[in-house]
Amino acid sequence: MSWPVHPRQPVGPPASVMRPLRVGVVAPPWFPIPPAGYGGIEWICHWLVEGLASRGHHVTLVAAGHRHAHVRLLSTFERPPSERLGQALPELLHAALADRLLAGLELDVVHDHSAAGPLTASGRRIPTVVTAHHPTEGEAGRYYAAVADRVALVAISEAQRRLLPDLAWAGVVHNGIPVAQYPYRADKDDFALFLGRMGPDKGAHLAIAAARAAGVPLVLAAKCSEPGELAYFDQQVRPHLGGDVIWVGEADTATKIDLLGRARCLLFPVRWQEPFGIVLVEALACGTPVVALAGGAVAEILTNGRTGLVTDQPQQLPGLLAQVGRLDPAACRRRAWRFDVAAMVAGYEAIYARLARTADGAAA
Repeated sequence: MSWPVHPRQPVGPPASVMRPLRVGVVAPPWFPIPPAGYGGIEWICHWLVEGLASRGHHVTLVAAGHRHAHVRLLSTFERPPSERLGQALPELLHAALADRLLAGLELDVVHDHSAAGPLTASGRRIPTVVTAHHPTEGEAGRYYAAVADRVALVAISEAQRRLLPDLAWAGVVHNGIPVAQYPYRADKDDFALFLGRMGPDKGAHLAIAAARAAGVPLVLAAKCSEPGELAYFDQQVRPHLGGDVIWVGEADTATKIDLLGRARCLLFPVRWQEPFGIVLVEALACGTPVVALAGGAVAEILTNGRTGLVTDQPQQLPGLLAQVGRLDPAACRRRAWRFDVAAMVAGYEAIYARLARTADGAAA
């Protein structure tokens, strides 16, 4: 399987220039690879292992579930413990089992995307790459700082790296999506879309207020299964549903792509330091501009006034919603190619190769 590459998108040296690498990729345990719906990190793991395999590398995926189409899968759970998302014990068990499964393999590098997995890296003779998928503030930032001396830590945005500038980051690799697999649509329906998960940090209540003030219908599609998400939904979202605010629940892949293609814009009123925001790139790939609050990597992904309208004031969102129709869907699609999966694969490939060379030199 080979990913289509935009002609202006640098993807690094072809696989034939370097020796094939043996890479172990550890996914989080919560959803299968690929997930059926929500699961941003799991989608990144899927696209990464597919891309690495297409470039000739030997990939072993450690994840929950029982099958993967194109790479060898070592499973920690027969069925992903999705209903226990956020609980500590499944994460710890996954990390312990993954470490044991990897110990018997001949690998050049391990790439861990899980939360607890980095704790096992110091017992490994080969280098471990850890992608910081979570915010680098507060306790999560302290955790990354505590493990940074035993792993090669990779940021998913410059904004994320700036929050912990003193860490010895191995690099920045933007998340990537297979842009060509997202259908481009220039003609739009008359609704704004909120897509993601429920929580005050994602700002669904702000999306409702902005859309109603602008007189724009709003479709809400989000994961809402954890206790905190359910409480937030009941308190700040459910009372405002009806009429021009439509709740469709968690969207599967087909529904998500359909909504992203038809929406006049994605409404992204984020209230935290967003480490990346895959949904932003997914919207752009469909030719759909974004109206967003500034936070984290938002300004790194969107070009304000061209592919999105960005403000740091929630009260300005209704006015931006009224203006979004002047943005060019074709410009959005062109911007999305900067975050194609091929660029992500090449970025990690370069980091793996550098670490493997260093490890070979140390062993010699």
